[in-house]
Amino acid sequence: MAPPTIKKRKLSSPSRGHRNKNYAQDMAGSEDQGSSHEDSEVFPANGAVQSRHTTLEARRNATVSWSSGTSDSNMFKLKANELLAKVRPDYTRQAENLLRKLKDVIERIPDREAKLISEAEREQIHSHKILIPFPQPRPTEDAKYTLAYSKPANINVVGSYARKTAIRVGARLGIDLAVTMPLHIFQDKDYLNYRYFHKRAYYLACIASGIIEAQQDVYAVHFAYQNDNHLQPIIIVSPLQGVLEQIRTLRQLFSLLADGASKSKYQIRILLAAERDLFPISKTLPDKSCLRSPGGGVSSPSSSSHMPTPFYNASLRSECSSLAYLKYLHFSSLQSDGFSDACQLGSVWLRQRGLGREFGPFEWASTMALLMQGGGTKGKPILSRGYDSYQLFKATLQYLSLKDLVASPVFVHSDNITLVDHDRPMLFDGKRGMNILFKMTPWSYATLKHEAVVTLKLLNDPLSDQFDACFITKVDDMLQRFDCVIRLRTSKVSRPASQMADAFDDQTCFCQRVHKALSTGLGDRIRLLHLGQPPVLPWDAIATPESANGLDQVQLGLLFDPENVSRTVDRGPSTEDKVAAAEFRRFWGDKAELRRFKDGSILESLTWSVSDPTDNVLKQIVVHVVRRHLGKDAVDSIDIIGESYDRLLPRQISAIDHPSTLFQPVMIALDSLEKEMRALEGLPLEIRQISAVDAQLRYSSLRIPAFHPFQDMEPAGVCVQFEGSARWPDDITAVQRTKIAFLLKMGELLEESTNGLTARLGLENCNQRLLNIAFLDIHYPSGAFFRLRIHHEREFNLLERVLKDASRTSTSGEDAASALSTYKREFVQSPVHTQAVRTLSIRFPLLSPCMRLMKKWRDSHLLSGHLSDELIEILTVRIFVHPYPWSVPGSVMAGFLRTLTFISKWDWQNAPLIVDFNGEMSGPEIESINLRFEAWRKIDPAMNRVAIFAASNLDPSGTTWTEVGPSKVVAARLTSLAKAACGVMKEQRLILEPDRLFVASMADYDLVIHLNPRSTRTKRGEKRQSGFKNLRVRSDEDKSLCGFDPEQSFLVELRAMYGSNVLFFSSEYGGSVIAGLWNPQTGPRSWKVNLAYSTIPMVRSGDEDAQININKRAILHDIARLGGDMVSRIELKR
Repeated sequence: MAPPTIKKRKLSSPSRGHRNKNYAQDMAGSEDQGSSHEDSEVFPANGAVQSRHTTLEARRNATVSWSSGTSDSNMFKLKANELLAKVRPDYTRQAENLLRKLKDVIERIPDREAKLISEAEREQIHSHKILIPFPQPRPTEDAKYTLAYSKPANINVVGSYARKTAIRVGARLGIDLAVTMPLHIFQDKDYLNYRYFHKRAYYLACIASGIIEAQQDVYAVHFAYQNDNHLQPIIIVSPLQGVLEQIRTLRQLFSLLADGASKSKYQIRILLAAERDLFPISKTLPDKSCLRSPGGGVSSPSSSSHMPTPFYNASLRSECSSLAYLKYLHFSSLQSDGFSDACQLGSVWLRQRGLGREFGPFEWASTMALLMQGGGTKGKPILSRGYDSYQLFKATLQYLSLKDLVASPVFVHSDNITLVDHDRPMLFDGKRGMNILFKMTPWSYATLKHEAVVTLKLLNDPLSDQFDACFITKVDDMLQRFDCVIRLRTSKVSRPASQMADAFDDQTCFCQRVHKALSTGLGDRIRLLHLGQPPVLPWDAIATPESANGLDQVQLGLLFDPENVSRTVDRGPSTEDKVAAAEFRRFWGDKAELRRFKDGSILESLTWSVSDPTDNVLKQIVVHVVRRHLGKDAVDSIDIIGESYDRLLPRQISAIDHPSTLFQPVMIALDSLEKEMRALEGLPLEIRQISAVDAQLRYSSLRIPAFHPFQDMEPAGVCVQFEGSARWPDDITAVQRTKIAFLLKMGELLEESTNGLTARLGLENCNQRLLNIAFLDIHYPSGAFFRLRIHHEREFNLLERVLKDASRTSTSGEDAASALSTYKREFVQSPVHTQAVRTLSIRFPLLSPCMRLMKKWRDSHLLSGHLSDELIEILTVRIFVHPYPWSVPGSVMAGFLRTLTFISKWDWQNAPLIVDFNGEMSGPEIESINLRFEAWRKIDPAMNRVAIFAASNLDPSGTTWTEVGPSKVVAARLTSLAKAACGVMKEQRLILEPDRLFVASMADYDLVIHLNPRSTRTKRGEKRQSGFKNLRVRSDEDKSLCGFDPEQSFLVELRAMYGSNVLFFSSEYGGSVIAGLWNPQTGPRSWKVNLAYSTIPMVRSGDEDAQININKRAILHDIARLGGDMVSRIELKR
């Protein structure tokens, strides 16, 4: 148990000057207990830390403040002060009076004379209906020492509530009450073999029975473990919610509580403490052994020396050093003005990351206090007392991230202590004789260091919202936090008959075995292995704790190393190293084999199979290690969460498949096309550049291009640019006609130079003289299919000239502006975007499947026609280049769920999306983008033209991929869908079925057009083939319909005819429905001429003015006639 680390506070009525001060509440009642409320938010639902409309200057000041490590910015001070004000609970006299009443009840409990253990336990069960919460192992029947109860030496309010450095968790107000046990009930040797903790458990049971008997229908009394340490049970006392009338009949205390006690949900945690001089510090040092009998569980009777018991010793010392730490931390807060606020910032940071169990607010405050007095070279302090709260916070994070307290223990005010085979961190406080990190396990310490490293990177990233990501966003959800989650049930695992070392409970010992086995087996394939132990919930005083009835499952969170996780061959030690080779074979068993490698070395090795896509390398290793080291029965309980997301993608064998492998055929075909085009002779101009401009050529298309005779590849866009020449015409229309001549010549030369190649000229935008009107389709015999367009660099100047002269010509300014925007998007930004995404896909192998899965999610919810591929790609790229508050995703599951979470929380109406593809954006560039965003919002406050502003270092304009969509309605739909997905994720957690996130609901739409499946694509995008082989061969020879999509063509016609009246939604791949929403402006209105839609009169009795409404049925009949056999039925919902 970590000692209560707060200033003492007398249980007397506060003075008038103190009544209105804010008093902080601890995270689950105090600094010493980790929170068990996983879903509780630190902030009230309606409490935003910053206002909705934040000015550019404020955002810029906040960025400078966080990245520079100072808090001089007024904006930062406002955000920090507002945060601290919101997390501080109100201090009221009601709580003081409730505590005083409880103190009186405890002091009136009568003394109980010393009794043998069996007699004392029998009396508690039969006379008081209380089961003594003895730690394991229980005291033996023949134990010679006795148990007694006497009036406490003192009772004090302790914890963060008294020191005013706690944070609020929901509506519950937790208060710690420390009861110091008298010296005379203990003996000098009680520090040995659990004797102190057995007497402590009896003392706690006496207090519980006294409270229950004194106020039977007023309080709910339960036992609980402090920080899940089975050596330190505590009492949780809560006023009952349904006894308000009874409370009013009691003393003045309850009359004061009558108007608010049931609403505030007070929870008092009664902790036990001991006098500091009860046991000498020298007896409880980390290198001492206090479990010396066979029942103690450390050494056998024949052992000549005893193993150290640092966890047991620290738990005992924490009981004896409560008052010392209360004074010490209070003194530290007086020395440094920023200490208290830094404690609260640290508490929020820990709370949002779920780290309050082993390293909570007490450990955070004690670490800062010790580092302000020592820990550095030659005992010099590491932290300056002159630091403000933010500097203390960041410096503490930096120390935790850089200092390895396992390999290099730190001793403050103490000489080094000899430690043998320790695997836990050590920050030893010599004056008080305790390692303040004694509760930390190897995996919890590794997780703490990892989170500290990620947060430091976050604070130095100018593009991330440092404040929100650091203090507001909860990052403790395992599905988003880790790349893979493994569930393993401990109840199915055989345990050794020998008792556990160092007073650890059964579950902790099992977790240690699991961590040691899997960390050795997985090695450098993972960057982090975290074990999540389910907390022991409070239990009734007459019952036993849940952990004693049966062990629950253990959850393992893994962070992958993408470079090594898919390795199929592991190299072990050399045969010359006999000891290491023997240990390698002992661990791996028959799986280990001796192998000669190409470099001539002969090493122990492991070989893993990749023949079965459902049995990847990671799963093989986990199953083998668990079977060998944890028992065969444990293998049946293994549940690996995260693999199912990979299988949602078509032809995605595994998440570790590199995009260059999956898209290799089309990339090879593109290289061949480029070589053949550059080798052409007879073109009027030399080719300057050939650029890819298609999702298939940047590893992000949902369908992986496959060359198959019965599957047509989608045309992959390619942009060709010729060298400059003065012979190009100066008229934009003539330029478009000249492109046709170039394309015809290129097609002719390509067909002559390459056997089997087919080139066909196609036309587009025939009614738009300013847009590109021609393309060249190139079909290879292998099945590769490319669509070439020509980029002429002078088009930009010509279009700008047309735009300037629009007022003097027949061309409208809107058409000219639209043509200029289209030119920039297709010929300028698209090649740059494709190259950048392709580069990032090589750098981050998981980026490609994450983008593809996001597009599948978009298509599943019928948003394909509104959200461009490029916008989805930018949203996904952000999670990789700006991953904070997490690390870079190492699995499809992590990348996909984090992208959905970002979309659900992104306030696109008031904040731009800024992504730095190469990490080189400067402050002025970011400022320029923010200014441009604010200008757009001023020009178009209703967001009728640009709803989402998505900028990057490649596209500072922010409107290239969003100017044509989505609209404000669709953007809101996107946010609502992402929020719904996150709600399901939060509700289901580890039992979430990924398929549920891809099921679209038709309830929100006004009309649904059901298409005939025979005229649409199948779920994998293949075209349906004729059953007759001769017709199939003829179809294969006819390439005129390659790339033709009847469903999309039908949708284009619908939008052209009814787009102003109906907002259509569809899926690009595998969709069998087209949904629609009626434009609200087409509702009932007064009659007028020249309406743009079919209407029908509305007949209402008593109406003088004629009202009309859109003729929905007539429009639907027209749609059915337009679709013909493609439409199977139309459903009108509203």
